Amino acid sequence: MNDGGKWYQGFLHGFMIVLSVLTLFPFVLLLSGSLTDDNEIIRSGYAIIPKMLSFSAYEYLWSDAADIVRAYGITIFVTVVGTVAGLSIIALLSYPLSRRELPFRGPLAFYVFFTMLFNGGLVPTYLVYTNMFDVKNSMLALLVPGLLMNAFYVILMRTFFATSIPPAIIESAYMDGAKEFRIFRSIIIPLSTPVLATVGLFQTIAYWNDWFNGLIYITDPKLFSLQNLLNRILLDVQFLQTSQDSIAMGTHIPLLSMRLAMAVIGIIPILIAYPFFQKYFVKGITIGAVKG
Repeated sequence: MNDGGKWYQGFLHGFMIVLSVLTLFPFVLLLSGSLTDDNEIIRSGYAIIPKMLSFSAYEYLWSDAADIVRAYGITIFVTVVGTVAGLSIIALLSYPLSRRELPFRGPLAFYVFFTMLFNGGLVPTYLVYTNMFDVKNSMLALLVPGLLMNAFYVILMRTFFATSIPPAIIESAYMDGAKEFRIFRSIIIPLSTPVLATVGLFQTIAYWNDWFNGLIYITDPKLFSLQNLLNRILLDVQFLQTSQDSIAMGTHIPLLSMRLAMAVIGIIPILIAYPFFQKYFVKGITIGAVKG
């Protein structure tokens, strides 16, 4: 490599390092803001290094530590079960749709795509799930509605199966006497790690960040997920901060820093899990979405 190529490569490496550092900036600012006194935030705004260190936001949340730990457990359970179940259903539907010999393949694929364009609406969906399936105040309310199945993931995985799995491998397995389920379990799944990890990451983030299902279907505090509980705590704090009794008593609630502390609590597990999915995530997107 000549000197010009080395300088260009060094420039690219330096640029990517700077870009990587910049992507960490919002998270550092988030953590710093959660450790800053509210009055200092109002006076000077947010800063990378807290000018007035304060743990009042975390101390306030610590008063609900038991509820937060229980909500963490519920969210972890729902995320793991929902991701595994959703990934299994999506894979079992996507693989047949990728096979040209499947009867009624076209209408079935259109039916899946149609669900991306239209839905029944919030009220009919709520009535179906609560009156017909009786999911209200149950784990199923956090697992099934709007999250367990996604047409986009089906199309993404079907494209991967159709473009990245050589038909000759399937034909040779047929010649050796393997049946459909054996082919799917022993050949297709091991060759599809990138797209499975990609869709699994999408599912994991969707379940972890979901608060809407809890808002609609859950009224029992013992079944609140983490995001739902943090949202309700925030609403309670906003009410207390503006109530006349709190103002008269001079009670100070760190609303600004507590919002950031709640975000820190909610985002840490995803930050820990993402590096393990990253290489599969990039590979799955590029292979599953591009034919070639």
